[in-house]
Amino acid sequence: MKLTVIGCCGSGPGPDSPASSYLVEHDGYRLLLDLGNGAFGALQAIVDPGSIDAVFLSHLHADHCLDVAPLVVWHRYSGRSRRSLVPLYAPVGAERRLALAYDMDGDGLTDVLDFVPVGPGALTIGPFAVELARTAHPVECYAIRLTAGGRTLVYTGDTGPSDHVVELARGADVLLAEAAHPDNAPDQPPGLHLTGRQAAQHAAAAGVGRLLLTHVPAWVDHIGQLFAASSVFSETELVRPGGVYDI
Repeated sequence: MKLTVIGCCGSGPGPDSPASSYLVEHDGYRLLLDLGNGAFGALQAIVDPGSIDAVFLSHLHADHCLDVAPLVVWHRYSGRSRRSLVPLYAPVGAERRLALAYDMDGDGLTDVLDFVPVGPGALTIGPFAVELARTAHPVECYAIRLTAGGRTLVYTGDTGPSDHVVELARGADVLLAEAAHPDNAPDQPPGLHLTGRQAAQHAAAAGVGRLLLTHVPAWVDHIGQLFAASSVFSETELVRPGGVYDI
C-alpha cells in the first residue's frame, strides 16, 4: 500500500499546501481520501485525474470536499475522462451539498459521480477492506481504516479526542492523524480537533506502528506540533505535500 499526500493544510489551503487530500494505492487501484480546497490542482501534478477509481469524503466541511467541483468539471469537459461514473463514498447529504457547491440543483452531479452514503461499520472499496467509525466532530465525520496486502492505514478525518478512533486504529501499521489545535493554546473548543500531544496519545493507546501528523493549519507552529507529539510517541513524522509513504 502506498500513501501520497496531495494536501495537508488544516482548515483551508495555506501558502505551502492545499487542504486535505490523500491518495492511497494498492495493486493498481487508486482511492482518494478527501478532496479539499486547492487539492485538485496538486492532484493533477501527481496522477491523471481519470485514473482515480474512487473517492472517500470523511465529512462535508469545505477543507475536505470542496474540490469535488473541479473534479466534476474535469470529467465533463476535459475530453480525457475514461469513466462512466466515479464512486464517491460520503456521509448522507453529500449529493445535495456538493451539487449546491457546484451551483446546481436537481440531479446535480450524478452524471459523473455515483454517490454511496456511508455510516459506521464495514464495507469494501476496490481491494481495500474498510471499517468506518464516527469521530468527535460537530458534523457527521468518519475515520477510515483501510486494509490490503496484510497492511493497515487509518485516517482520522477530523476529530477531537475519541475512544472510537483509538479502537479503529488498534494495531494499525500507520495512523494518519489530524493535529489542528496547538498544545499550548488555552480554551480550545471540545469535540473539534486534536492537539499534537493528543494525536500521539491516540497512537500510543492504539499501539500503531507509526504516526503521521497532518491537518495543521497554516497559522499553527508545525514544528511545535511535531515536537509535542514526538515527546509522547517517538515514531512520529509530520507529513508534507507530495510526500510518499510506503505502508
